[in-house]
Amino acid sequence: MKLLLIITEVISAILLIATILLHSAKGEGMGGIGGQSRMFHAARGMEDGLDRVTAGSAIVFLVSAALLGILP
Repeated sequence: MKLLLIITEVISAILLIATILLHSAKGEGMGGIGGQSRMFHAARGMEDGLDRVTAGSAIVFLVSAALLGILP
């Protein structure tokens, strides 16, 4: 049981890192000061799906971490 939770934890951690890095930038950071910001409109379909995968992998990661913390 514990080995299965550890494997789930590692896989969900790798998936969470990958999905976070695949997200596109939302703004230009410090370049937005003074009205110099430009927003580029991209297709939201892929971004919405990526949001769902990120949220799902975060939930799996947190639940498996909690269960690993409870188990002796």
